[in-house]
Amino acid sequence: MALINLRSLGVTLRAPLFSNLNLTVAAGDRLGIVAANGRGKSTLLRCIAGSFEPTTGDIIRARGLRIGHVEQDVPADLAELTFREVVCRALPADLIESEAWRVDVVLGELEVPEALHERKLSALSGGWQRLAMLARTWVGEPDVLLLDEPTNHLDLARISQLEHWLNALPRDMPVIVSSHDRAFLDAVTNRTVFLRPEASRFFSLPYSRARMALDEIDASDERRYQKDMKTAEQLRRQAAKLNNIGINSGSDLLTVKTKQLRQRAERIEDAARPVHQERSAGVIRLANRGTHAKALITLDDAAVTSPDGVLLFRTGRLWIRQGDRVVLLGRNGVGKTRLIGMLRQAIAEPDTADRAVKATPSLVLGYGDQGLADLPDSDTPLALISRRFELGEQRARSLLAGAGMSIDMQSSPIGRLSGGQKARLGMLALRLTTPNFYLLDEPTNHLDIEGQEALESELMEHEASCLLVSHDRSFVRAVGTRFWLIDKRRIVEMEGPEDFFEDVARKDG
Repeated sequence: MALINLRSLGVTLRAPLFSNLNLTVAAGDRLGIVAANGRGKSTLLRCIAGSFEPTTGDIIRARGLRIGHVEQDVPADLAELTFREVVCRALPADLIESEAWRVDVVLGELEVPEALHERKLSALSGGWQRLAMLARTWVGEPDVLLLDEPTNHLDLARISQLEHWLNALPRDMPVIVSSHDRAFLDAVTNRTVFLRPEASRFFSLPYSRARMALDEIDASDERRYQKDMKTAEQLRRQAAKLNNIGINSGSDLLTVKTKQLRQRAERIEDAARPVHQERSAGVIRLANRGTHAKALITLDDAAVTSPDGVLLFRTGRLWIRQGDRVVLLGRNGVGKTRLIGMLRQAIAEPDTADRAVKATPSLVLGYGDQGLADLPDSDTPLALISRRFELGEQRARSLLAGAGMSIDMQSSPIGRLSGGQKARLGMLALRLTTPNFYLLDEPTNHLDIEGQEALESELMEHEASCLLVSHDRSFVRAVGTRFWLIDKRRIVEMEGPEDFFEDVARKDG
């Protein structure tokens, strides 16, 4: 029995986000919603939740259905409340005292440490803030759960925990997930909808298998389109020949035949529909100026310490060679960011760096941090790119347009850009630096699947040398050529990341 029924649903803002969407959600459905940044995923969830009115179509919900919607952003009025208070306030005011035990049950289910229960939300990491919003929604005992980018800001352990929690829910509990995390979608969904402006595609498959099916359909549509256009062109050539013969011979019959051939060509062209082309949210390109050095980084048993001097781990004797794409694995707090900081200093300020960390003098660093700290909120994209890279206005505007920045965006404060737009601006800045070595800390944060795949392609096609930290399992599997695990205060080189992924899932499941 359908709990939610979408009939010819459409939303148009400045342009159509999606249209004529027909979809049913029944008990047990775990539906993944996939689209590029700004293409309607969050809008669709808000339509289903009832907080946004669609442009066309209807949404029919089962009578009395309680929908729990976990949005991306944390409401400002909750920031100064404690974790526990945030969840308690989701209960009806007259039941808070008698039903507070439900809050403790939910916090236990989500394995929220007791030390965080009385911590203000504003003092917590983005990952714990998102889990607080999930707990706040879940305590209301919804019949359907809507999750908008639930893995944003979560580390791998928390992502694994969320996967296990979702998969342990009652089998008939419907869950609708909007996400750019491909591995997460594969782990928690059994159906997938690819939102498109005209003809969205639906599959009763998790993401990766659905994507393969979608690619096959698109390839078939492209072949059919090209065949139709070729047929139409042949008809037009035949019509042109007959027309010339008819003019020379004065034959009315040939004139009629010419008209019929042209009409057939027009009908074929009108009926032929080109394959869907995703409107790019902005091109991602990288550069690699190259270097003649073979060993780019040398670690001679360097000691990596906390800010107060406590030993976190020792590196052992390791090298990063040209063409290596090293993935640094390890749980939160083991010192990954501290090692990245030491490498950054060894490249940018070798005179003040630890002597056990050496970088070849020819290295030009491309550094990207997950917080995009080198993109000041008060600056504008145009001013930043023009000033930092000494570009003329016309060249800067052209580059920004290619990265998905409209004229209005180019002159707006960076702080007003979406996470995806900031990420693409950061990638443009990386490219213009023309580095030959990259340090990338969570580079896929805020990137949609199109952006993730573009970044993967650029790193591989340019044979870029890099060390990266990422919680995106699909990205790690695609780009990594070497894998370093920080374990028991040492770096251990592994053949691949799967043992680490399985260990995290086993311990946090």
